[in-house]
Amino acid sequence: MDIKVTTLAGKDAGKLKISDEIFGLEPREDILHRVVRWQLAKKQQGTHQTKGRSEIARTGAKMYRQKGTGRARHSSARVPQFRGGGRAHGPVVRDHSHDLPKKVRALGLKLALSAKAKGSSLIVIDDLALEDGKTKTLVENFAKLGLNNALLIGGPEVDAGFKRAAQNIANIDVLPVQGINVYDILRRGTLVLSKAAVEALEERFK
Repeated sequence: MDIKVTTLAGKDAGKLKISDEIFGLEPREDILHRVVRWQLAKKQQGTHQTKGRSEIARTGAKMYRQKGTGRARHSSARVPQFRGGGRAHGPVVRDHSHDLPKKVRALGLKLALSAKAKGSSLIVIDDLALEDGKTKTLVENFAKLGLNNALLIGGPEVDAGFKRAAQNIANIDVLPVQGINVYDILRRGTLVLSKAAVEALEERFK
């Protein structure tokens, strides 16, 4: 599959042959869903917790005698039905992550890349570099390319000036090729890859 390559200024920079095994697959929502769910579950902290009846700092003595008062039978004041008591079945600190086979994760990334290519939401730029590191310059370049909601993937090292300029632009994410992931690809409207990123991805999936 051949794809058009442009410069950051929006000028034509030739064509690049990309692998159909990575960018030409038929998207599968079930695989993409599994990978996104795995990513978000792994990201979840799981540090939320409430106190149960055994953790409440109140007396455990019987509130009043069992019979003769005309009131309901009660024991400890720590039980959930009383204000200040423990919470029943509340959240506890735990790990939300679950396993997902490496082959499924790799397939999910290929399918996400293919989905962007099939939807005409994939742009390849010869080099993600900005000499002056000015946000204003980058905004003008993005306007020429029609980018307002995009994920930009550079090579192994992202140009410092480009990264600094992009930090102040809303709905724009910049990652090195090692950080590419399914969730970030799908959450942005357009995927922008540098030529170095395409080469690294093809080498990764050989």
